[in-house]
Amino acid sequence: MAFPRKEKPVSDFVAARHVDEEISFVRNDHEVSGTIHKILENSVIVKISEEDAERIGAASNLTVVSHKHYTV
Repeated sequence: MAFPRKEKPVSDFVAARHVDEEISFVRNDHEVSGTIHKILENSVIVKISEEDAERIGAASNLTVVSHKHYTV
């Protein structure tokens, strides 16, 4: 039996985000820029360059970043 999902208010910052928007964040002491690939409830999936993925030790060029940890 599944419970209905509760609607949560979305902050203005999160509501203003859109796919292909460029953001930057810091991971492993490296500043990384990328584009939003998908927007989730608490985070975004970001597409970064292969070089940046290698620098920060990511397994692929897609990484998850919390809404609290990036800037537009």
